[in-house]
Amino acid sequence: MLLTAHRIHFSRRRLLGAAAGMLGSAPAASFAQFGSGRTLRIILTAPPGSSIDVLGRVIADKLRERSGQSVLVENRPAAGGTVGTNEIAKSAPDGATVGLSFTGPLATAPYLYSKLPYDPARDLAPIVLVGTGPNVLAVTSTLPVKSFREFLAYVRQHPGQLNYASVGNGSASHLGMELLKTEAGLFIVHIPFNGSPPAVQAVAAGDVQAVMSNQTTLLPIAQSGRVKLLAVTTRERWPTLPDLPTIRENGFPKFEAVAWNGFVAPAAMPRPLIDALNREINAIFALTDVRSRIETAGWQVGGGTPEAFGAFMQAERARWQPVIKRSGARLD
Repeated sequence: MLLTAHRIHFSRRRLLGAAAGMLGSAPAASFAQFGSGRTLRIILTAPPGSSIDVLGRVIADKLRERSGQSVLVENRPAAGGTVGTNEIAKSAPDGATVGLSFTGPLATAPYLYSKLPYDPARDLAPIVLVGTGPNVLAVTSTLPVKSFREFLAYVRQHPGQLNYASVGNGSASHLGMELLKTEAGLFIVHIPFNGSPPAVQAVAAGDVQAVMSNQTTLLPIAQSGRVKLLAVTTRERWPTLPDLPTIRENGFPKFEAVAWNGFVAPAAMPRPLIDALNREINAIFALTDVRSRIETAGWQVGGGTPEAFGAFMQAERARWQPVIKRSGARLD
Protein backbone atom coordinates (compact mmCIF):
# COMPACT_ATOMS: atom_id res chain seq x y z
CA MET A 1 0.00 0.00 0.00
CA LEU A 2 1.52 3.30 -1.10
CA LEU A 3 1.20 6.15 1.35
CA THR A 4 0.25 9.03 -0.89
CA ALA A 5 1.25 12.64 -0.36
CA HIS A 6 -2.38 13.53 0.39
CA ARG A 7 -2.48 10.94 3.13
CA ILE A 8 0.87 12.00 4.53
CA HIS A 9 -0.23 15.64 4.74
CA PHE A 10 -3.54 14.61 6.25
CA SER A 11 -1.74 12.54 8.85
CA ARG A 12 0.51 15.48 9.64
CA ARG A 13 -2.49 17.78 10.23
CA ARG A 14 -4.01 15.15 12.48
CA LEU A 15 -0.74 14.73 14.37
CA LEU A 16 -0.31 18.47 14.89
CA GLY A 17 -3.95 18.84 15.88
CA ALA A 18 -3.47 16.17 18.51
CA ALA A 19 -0.33 17.93 19.67
CA ALA A 20 -2.20 21.20 20.09
CA GLY A 21 -4.88 19.44 22.09
CA MET A 22 -2.33 17.94 24.43
CA LEU A 23 -0.58 21.26 24.93
CA GLY A 24 -3.87 22.85 25.91
CA SER A 25 -4.72 20.23 28.54
CA ALA A 26 -3.50 20.01 32.10
CA PRO A 27 -0.35 17.83 32.18
CA ALA A 28 -0.29 14.77 34.39
CA ALA A 29 3.46 15.04 34.96
CA SER A 30 6.26 17.21 33.64
CA PHE A 31 9.35 15.98 31.84
CA ALA A 32 11.58 17.43 34.58
CA GLN A 33 9.55 15.65 37.28
CA PHE A 34 9.81 12.18 35.78
CA GLY A 35 13.60 12.47 35.44
CA SER A 36 14.07 12.78 39.20
CA GLY A 37 17.46 14.41 38.68
CA ARG A 38 18.85 11.54 36.60
CA THR A 39 20.56 11.87 33.25
CA LEU A 40 18.37 11.21 30.22
CA ARG A 41 20.32 9.19 27.67
CA ILE A 42 19.30 9.66 24.02
CA ILE A 43 20.63 7.10 21.54
CA LEU A 44 20.90 8.37 17.96
CA THR A 45 20.94 5.50 15.46
CA ALA A 46 23.01 7.32 12.81
CA PRO A 47 26.46 8.95 12.80
CA PRO A 48 27.48 12.56 13.52
CA GLY A 49 26.46 14.91 10.72
CA SER A 50 23.46 12.82 9.65
CA SER A 51 19.90 14.12 9.70
CA ILE A 52 19.18 11.93 12.74
CA ASP A 53 22.14 13.54 14.48
CA VAL A 54 21.09 17.09 13.56
CA LEU A 55 17.45 16.64 14.58
CA GLY A 56 18.27 14.64 17.70
CA ARG A 57 20.71 17.23 19.02
CA VAL A 58 18.32 20.13 18.36
CA ILE A 59 15.69 18.38 20.50
CA ALA A 60 18.19 17.25 23.14
CA ASP A 61 19.47 20.82 23.57
CA LYS A 62 15.93 22.10 24.10
CA LEU A 63 15.09 19.31 26.56
CA ARG A 64 18.19 20.23 28.55
CA GLU A 65 17.48 23.95 28.35
CA ARG A 66 13.80 23.75 29.29
CA SER A 67 14.06 21.21 32.12
CA GLY A 68 17.51 21.76 33.60
CA GLN A 69 17.93 17.98 33.44
CA SER A 70 21.16 16.43 32.23
CA VAL A 71 20.80 14.98 28.72
CA LEU A 72 23.48 12.71 27.24
CA VAL A 73 23.47 12.09 23.47
CA GLU A 74 25.21 9.00 22.04
CA ASN A 75 25.56 7.98 18.37
CA ARG A 76 25.09 4.26 17.67
CA PRO A 77 25.09 3.94 13.86
CA ALA A 78 26.33 0.38 13.33
CA ALA A 79 24.50 -2.12 11.11
CA GLY A 80 22.23 0.46 9.53
CA GLY A 81 20.96 1.67 12.89
CA THR A 82 19.81 -1.75 14.11
CA VAL A 83 22.53 -1.96 16.78
CA GLY A 84 21.45 1.32 18.34
CA THR A 85 17.76 0.47 18.03
CA ASN A 86 18.36 -2.88 19.71
CA GLU A 87 20.17 -1.04 22.51
CA ILE A 88 17.11 1.16 23.00
CA ALA A 89 14.83 -1.88 23.07
CA LYS A 90 17.00 -3.72 25.60
CA SER A 91 17.50 -0.75 27.95
CA ALA A 92 15.85 -0.66 31.36
CA PRO A 93 12.31 0.77 30.96
CA ASP A 94 12.82 3.33 33.71
CA GLY A 95 12.77 6.48 31.58
CA ALA A 96 16.54 6.89 31.60
CA THR A 97 17.09 5.80 27.96
CA VAL A 98 15.17 6.64 24.79
CA GLY A 99 16.30 6.96 21.19
CA LEU A 100 15.76 8.50 17.78
CA SER A 101 15.54 5.92 15.01
CA PHE A 102 14.25 5.74 11.43
CA THR A 103 12.63 3.76 8.65
CA GLY A 104 15.09 0.87 8.39
CA PRO A 105 15.45 -0.21 12.03
CA LEU A 106 11.80 0.58 12.88
CA ALA A 107 9.90 -0.66 9.81
CA THR A 108 11.84 -2.72 7.28
CA ALA A 109 14.54 -4.58 9.20
CA PRO A 110 12.23 -7.47 10.25
CA TYR A 111 11.73 -8.37 6.56
CA LEU A 112 15.43 -8.15 5.71
CA TYR A 113 17.05 -10.00 8.63
CA SER A 114 16.10 -13.52 9.65
CA LYS A 115 17.69 -13.09 13.09
CA LEU A 116 17.02 -9.48 14.06
CA PRO A 117 17.65 -9.31 17.84
CA TYR A 118 14.52 -7.23 18.49
CA ASP A 119 10.98 -6.91 17.18
CA PRO A 120 10.21 -3.21 16.62
CA ALA A 121 6.46 -3.74 17.04
CA ARG A 122 6.85 -5.76 20.25
CA ASP A 123 10.00 -4.42 21.93
CA LEU A 124 9.68 -0.67 21.35
CA ALA A 125 7.11 1.90 22.43
CA PRO A 126 6.44 4.87 20.15
CA ILE A 127 6.90 8.33 21.66
CA VAL A 128 6.55 10.81 18.81
CA LEU A 129 7.16 11.24 15.07
CA VAL A 130 9.95 13.80 14.57
CA GLY A 131 9.96 14.42 10.82
CA THR A 132 9.18 13.23 7.31
CA GLY A 133 10.87 14.24 4.09
CA PRO A 134 12.12 13.24 0.67
CA ASN A 135 15.23 11.45 -0.28
CA VAL A 136 17.02 13.03 -3.22
CA LEU A 137 18.56 10.99 -6.03
CA ALA A 138 22.07 12.34 -6.60
CA VAL A 139 25.00 11.22 -8.72
CA THR A 140 28.71 11.91 -8.69
CA SER A 141 29.62 15.02 -10.69
CA THR A 142 31.72 13.04 -13.19
CA LEU A 143 28.84 10.80 -14.29
CA PRO A 144 27.89 11.99 -17.81
CA VAL A 145 24.20 12.62 -17.07
CA LYS A 146 22.27 15.83 -16.47
CA SER A 147 18.76 14.54 -15.73
CA PHE A 148 16.88 11.63 -14.20
CA ARG A 149 15.98 10.23 -17.62
CA GLU A 150 19.61 10.41 -18.75
CA PHE A 151 20.59 8.57 -15.55
CA LEU A 152 18.16 5.73 -16.35
CA ALA A 153 19.50 5.47 -19.88
CA TYR A 154 23.12 5.42 -18.69
CA VAL A 155 22.48 2.69 -16.09
CA ARG A 156 20.70 0.59 -18.70
CA GLN A 157 23.67 0.99 -21.04
CA HIS A 158 26.05 -0.20 -18.30
CA PRO A 159 24.20 -3.03 -16.49
CA GLY A 160 25.96 -4.19 -13.33
CA GLN A 161 28.85 -1.78 -13.85
CA LEU A 162 27.61 0.99 -11.55
CA ASN A 163 27.13 1.10 -7.78
CA TYR A 164 24.75 3.04 -5.57
CA ALA A 165 25.29 3.96 -1.94
CA SER A 166 22.65 3.84 0.77
CA VAL A 167 22.63 5.20 4.32
CA GLY A 168 22.14 1.67 5.62
CA ASN A 169 20.57 -1.69 4.89
CA GLY A 170 16.79 -1.48 5.01
CA SER A 171 16.70 2.32 5.05
CA ALA A 172 14.41 4.38 2.80
CA SER A 173 17.64 5.25 0.98
CA HIS A 174 18.21 1.56 0.23
CA LEU A 175 14.66 0.45 -0.47
CA GLY A 176 13.78 3.54 -2.49
CA MET A 177 16.53 2.62 -4.93
CA GLU A 178 15.47 -1.03 -4.90
CA LEU A 179 11.94 0.11 -5.75
CA LEU A 180 13.31 2.19 -8.64
CA LYS A 181 15.38 -0.77 -9.84
CA THR A 182 12.26 -2.94 -9.92
CA GLU A 183 10.03 -0.39 -11.64
CA ALA A 184 12.65 0.81 -14.15
CA GLY A 185 14.33 -2.53 -14.82
CA LEU A 186 17.79 -1.40 -13.68
CA PHE A 187 20.84 -3.44 -12.68
CA ILE A 188 22.94 -1.34 -10.30
CA VAL A 189 24.80 -2.74 -7.27
CA HIS A 190 24.02 -1.76 -3.67
CA ILE A 191 26.83 -0.58 -1.37
CA PRO A 192 25.52 0.09 2.18
CA PHE A 193 27.11 2.63 4.54
CA ASN A 194 26.44 3.47 8.17
CA GLY A 195 24.65 6.78 7.78
CA SER A 196 24.30 9.54 5.21
CA PRO A 197 27.64 11.36 5.68
CA PRO A 198 29.87 8.47 4.56
CA ALA A 199 27.41 7.45 1.82
CA VAL A 200 27.27 10.95 0.36
CA GLN A 201 31.03 11.44 0.68
CA ALA A 202 31.61 8.21 -1.27
CA VAL A 203 29.47 9.56 -4.11
CA ALA A 204 31.19 12.96 -3.96
CA ALA A 205 34.57 11.22 -4.24
CA GLY A 206 33.40 9.15 -7.21
CA ASP A 207 33.88 5.84 -5.38
CA VAL A 208 30.15 5.14 -5.84
CA GLN A 209 28.06 6.60 -8.65
CA ALA A 210 24.66 7.35 -7.06
CA VAL A 211 22.76 7.70 -3.80
CA MET A 212 19.30 8.45 -2.48
CA SER A 213 19.79 10.53 0.65
CA ASN A 214 18.34 13.45 2.58
CA GLN A 215 18.82 17.14 1.92
CA THR A 216 20.63 17.73 5.21
CA THR A 217 23.74 15.94 3.99
CA LEU A 218 23.40 16.34 0.22
CA LEU A 219 22.82 20.06 -0.26
CA PRO A 220 26.21 21.33 0.99
CA ILE A 221 27.96 18.77 -1.24
CA ALA A 222 25.80 19.69 -4.21
CA GLN A 223 26.53 23.39 -3.69
CA SER A 224 30.23 22.60 -3.90
CA GLY A 225 29.67 20.96 -7.30
CA ARG A 226 30.74 17.46 -6.27
CA VAL A 227 27.34 15.82 -6.81
CA LYS A 228 24.40 16.49 -9.11
CA LEU A 229 20.82 16.37 -7.83
CA LEU A 230 18.40 14.66 -10.23
CA ALA A 231 15.01 14.00 -8.57
CA VAL A 232 13.08 13.75 -5.30
CA THR A 233 11.35 10.60 -4.10
CA THR A 234 8.16 12.20 -2.77
CA ARG A 235 4.78 12.21 -4.53
CA GLU A 236 4.95 15.95 -5.18
CA ARG A 237 7.82 18.41 -5.57
CA TRP A 238 9.30 19.42 -2.23
CA PRO A 239 8.89 23.07 -1.12
CA THR A 240 12.59 23.63 -0.43
CA LEU A 241 13.58 22.07 -3.80
CA PRO A 242 10.87 23.39 -6.14
CA ASP A 243 12.96 23.06 -9.32
CA LEU A 244 13.83 19.41 -8.72
CA PRO A 245 11.38 17.00 -10.44
CA THR A 246 9.84 13.98 -8.80
CA ILE A 247 10.48 10.45 -10.00
CA ARG A 248 6.70 10.12 -10.39
CA GLU A 249 6.55 12.84 -13.05
CA ASN A 250 9.32 11.11 -15.00
CA GLY A 251 7.23 8.11 -15.97
CA PHE A 252 6.70 6.25 -12.67
CA PRO A 253 3.27 7.37 -11.42
CA LYS A 254 3.17 5.03 -8.41
CA PHE A 255 6.65 5.79 -7.11
CA GLU A 256 7.08 7.24 -3.63
CA ALA A 257 9.66 6.65 -0.90
CA VAL A 258 9.38 8.96 2.11
CA ALA A 259 12.09 9.13 4.76
CA TRP A 260 11.01 9.54 8.37
CA ASN A 261 12.27 9.27 11.94
CA GLY A 262 10.94 9.35 15.48
CA PHE A 263 11.58 8.80 19.17
CA VAL A 264 11.02 5.36 20.68
CA ALA A 265 11.50 3.81 24.12
CA PRO A 266 11.74 0.32 25.61
CA ALA A 267 8.31 -1.31 25.33
CA ALA A 268 7.77 -1.62 29.09
CA MET A 269 8.47 2.05 29.83
CA PRO A 270 5.54 3.30 31.96
CA ARG A 271 2.97 5.30 30.04
CA PRO A 272 3.22 8.41 32.27
CA LEU A 273 6.90 8.70 31.34
CA ILE A 274 6.14 8.32 27.62
CA ASP A 275 3.37 10.90 27.86
CA ALA A 276 5.59 13.39 29.70
CA LEU A 277 8.32 13.17 27.07
CA ASN A 278 5.75 13.27 24.26
CA ARG A 279 4.25 16.48 25.65
CA GLU A 280 7.65 18.09 26.02
CA ILE A 281 8.77 17.26 22.47
CA ASN A 282 5.47 18.50 21.05
CA ALA A 283 6.01 21.74 22.95
CA ILE A 284 9.52 21.97 21.50
CA PHE A 285 8.11 21.51 17.97
CA ALA A 286 5.90 24.55 18.57
CA LEU A 287 8.97 26.79 19.08
CA THR A 288 9.65 28.99 16.06
CA ASP A 289 13.43 28.51 16.13
CA VAL A 290 13.11 24.71 16.30
CA ARG A 291 10.57 24.52 13.46
CA SER A 292 12.83 26.75 11.38
CA ARG A 293 15.88 24.55 11.98
CA ILE A 294 13.99 21.34 11.16
CA GLU A 295 12.41 22.78 8.02
CA THR A 296 15.69 24.37 6.87
CA ALA A 297 17.25 20.91 7.15
CA GLY A 298 14.62 19.72 4.63
CA TRP A 299 12.16 18.00 6.96
CA GLN A 300 8.45 18.41 7.58
CA VAL A 301 7.93 18.73 11.35
CA GLY A 302 6.13 15.79 12.94
CA GLY A 303 4.47 15.71 16.35
CA GLY A 304 1.27 14.15 17.66
CA THR A 305 0.45 11.28 19.98
CA PRO A 306 2.31 8.02 20.61
CA GLU A 307 -0.69 6.19 19.13
CA ALA A 308 -0.50 8.18 15.91
CA PHE A 309 3.21 7.44 15.55
CA GLY A 310 2.61 3.76 16.27
CA ALA A 311 -0.08 3.59 13.57
CA PHE A 312 2.22 5.42 11.13
CA MET A 313 5.02 2.88 11.70
CA GLN A 314 2.64 -0.04 11.26
CA ALA A 315 1.41 1.41 7.96
CA GLU A 316 5.02 1.78 6.78
CA ARG A 317 5.78 -1.85 7.67
CA ALA A 318 2.75 -2.99 5.68
CA ARG A 319 3.78 -0.77 2.79
CA TRP A 320 7.40 -1.93 2.49
CA GLN A 321 6.98 -5.66 3.17
CA PRO A 322 5.72 -6.49 -0.36
CA VAL A 323 8.39 -4.24 -1.91
CA ILE A 324 11.11 -6.15 -0.07
CA LYS A 325 9.54 -9.48 -1.01
CA ARG A 326 9.41 -8.55 -4.69
CA SER A 327 13.01 -7.33 -4.66
CA GLY A 328 14.28 -10.52 -2.99
CA ALA A 329 16.49 -8.42 -0.72
CA ARG A 330 17.94 -10.26 2.28
CA LEU A 331 20.74 -9.15 4.59
CA ASP A 332 21.78 -12.42 6.24
